[in-house]
Amino acid sequence: MNEALLRSLTPGVLAILVRRGADFAAAEDAVQDALVEAVRVWPAESPRDPKGWLITVAWRRFLDASRADTARRRREDRMDEEPAPGAVPAVDDTLQLYFLCAHPSLTPSSAVALTLRAVGGLTTRQIAQAYLVPEATMAQRISRAKRTVSGVRFDKPGDVATVLRVLYLVFNEGYSADVDLAAEAIRLTRQLAAAIDHPEVAGLLALMLLHHARRAARTAPDGSLVPLAEQDRGRWDTALIAEGVDILQAALARDRLGEFQAQAAIAALHADAPTAEEADWVQIAEWYDELVSLTDNPVVRLNRAVAVGEADGPRAGLAALAALDDSLPRYTAVAAYLHERDGDLATAARLYAEAAQKAPNLAERDHLTRQAARLNSRRSR
Repeated sequence: MNEALLRSLTPGVLAILVRRGADFAAAEDAVQDALVEAVRVWPAESPRDPKGWLITVAWRRFLDASRADTARRRREDRMDEEPAPGAVPAVDDTLQLYFLCAHPSLTPSSAVALTLRAVGGLTTRQIAQAYLVPEATMAQRISRAKRTVSGVRFDKPGDVATVLRVLYLVFNEGYSADVDLAAEAIRLTRQLAAAIDHPEVAGLLALMLLHHARRAARTAPDGSLVPLAEQDRGRWDTALIAEGVDILQAALARDRLGEFQAQAAIAALHADAPTAEEADWVQIAEWYDELVSLTDNPVVRLNRAVAVGEADGPRAGLAALAALDDSLPRYTAVAAYLHERDGDLATAARLYAEAAQKAPNLAERDHLTRQAARLNSRRSR
């Protein structure tokens, strides 16, 4: 069974059901039923038109469910709309579905969570980690979003800012290598940039390209993480960096600064430096100040503490860190790094070990464990 094919077809099938009048929650259930049926049937008899097969089966599942709680007249009207058999044009509905899920009846955070779950294919746990909330809290948020849009007709596209937030979270999940969605997020953002003249869309595309350019250097052959300072910059994709910088410069020239443009500016400064030590950390810290004023995001403040530590010394970085909540993800790892830069190896080793226990994935845990072991080895000499 080709799971990648099913994943790629799901958004388009869901979009078609919604356009035909199915409310979102019922359409999602019907598509899931069709996917289960595909897993059962396709290994023995693969259809010539997989998308058309899924649409037909999903629509029939939706109609079957509708019969249980709708009037006969409405059932008959919907039966008349059943798609005819035959090939379906190869139209990519994914980006349209992102806009439909960003429905005006939902808050931006609920719209993002619903889209990530229904279209992006992320688990509730992954979405909760992105939002820094417990998994149970996110599950309730997604359930409420589904109830809100249940029975709502999706004929009003949502907000561009909400769609950008979804695309960036999908990209980040793919970039972490937990789910390979980064290339898909870039593809959709390119589509959006071609369709909408918006500096923040351009800023997001530039940010994605600049981050993606470093992807090959982020892990060693054994799968272990390679920190930015230790990456082989010769493995960075210079064509993607040049494209990202050009897009960013054009966006910044419009003087309508947004958070994605600010983040892309930081990424561009890293990409421009021959080594981590030669990066313009003063300017990076200034861009983080801009980003804090735009978002007031605690994770941004955490990253700012690192930049301040590089620009003004580790004591200044630790002072900036002290103003933050120590329960923030990766807070302990940042504290360990700044203490190491300050020469306090005992405290740094202890904090690296603590950070390893809190790491969100195995690769990060292994990296932090190695950092603690490295410092303990230096202290024992």
